[in-house]
Amino acid sequence: MSAEMTPDSTRSTTRGMGKLVLVIAVAFLVTFSLVPFYRIACEKVLGVRLTKGPDRAAQVAAVAAAPVASRWITVQFDGRVNSKLSWDFAPNQLQMRVETGKPYSATYRAHNNSSHVVVGNAVPSIAPAQGSKYFAKTECFCFTEQKMQPGETRDMPVRFVVDPALPSDIDVLTLSYTFYQNDTLTERALAAGATTAAPAAP
Repeated sequence: MSAEMTPDSTRSTTRGMGKLVLVIAVAFLVTFSLVPFYRIACEKVLGVRLTKGPDRAAQVAAVAAAPVASRWITVQFDGRVNSKLSWDFAPNQLQMRVETGKPYSATYRAHNNSSHVVVGNAVPSIAPAQGSKYFAKTECFCFTEQKMQPGETRDMPVRFVVDPALPSDIDVLTLSYTFYQNDTLTERALAAGATTAAPAAP
């Protein structure tokens, strides 16, 4: 025969459940309040940073975007023409000391030895090849074709910047150009009645 719950036993059970809920709540609050202290202990005392998510991504981006210290390197200059092109072409300076991250200018001189107008295109290259992506030309005669009258001499500028991120094992870059005759545009210029004359002295 089962015993029935008396009012006293019911109140006792209710009080017991209330105390249990109170203990759980207090334990949760104590545990939760320890999180800031744990973070402070890790970051200030142990030097461990607990930042996550967007803040961590921002830190990585900031490091990646941090400026690289500039340094001095040597840029050498070279120029040649394809055998079909009757021009003289060479740099006005053989080399230059430059500081990475700063703009510089150099010039090349071209002379048309032929007795007619000629259109040429310059193709640049950088050596060593792995340094090419760190050499930025902001202005260059190689960006467009060059039309020269018979006997004409012209100085052609190039403006450039060397990226400070250039690998530390590269301290010399060589900028070379090869000029080729643009047959299509030369024929068009001749067909349009370009002036012909005896070549002038260089």
